[in-house]
Amino acid sequence: MVSFGLISRKQLIQMTQHEKLSELLTRLELELNAAQLWQERAPTMDKLASQQPFAIDTLDAHEWLQWIFIPKMRELLKNEQTLPSGMAISPYFEQVWLDKPHLNLVISILQDIDRGSASC
Repeated sequence: MVSFGLISRKQLIQMTQHEKLSELLTRLELELNAAQLWQERAPTMDKLASQQPFAIDTLDAHEWLQWIFIPKMRELLKNEQTLPSGMAISPYFEQVWLDKPHLNLVISILQDIDRGSASC
């Protein structure tokens, strides 16, 4: 098991849905940073305004995670709003990063997020 200095998977099981997502988002951020995919500068507003799924027409996959997905999920958590149920984002990343095995841990975290949303 990979340790992030955070909590174990066993502890994750015992957490509330909001706590689990918060923990998984933190792990996702750390892993994107470790993979040198975390960016200092946000894309332009027109790129962020894409209406396509995953902003596929304007952003790279990791940019969508950093600039759209993570902030949106953090905002839901901050405002104690209902979390989306039945998310299935990991298949997109599995396909996009098929030839990038060094990103398998990122994909694993996304799969955990998907599994967690199935129980919402």
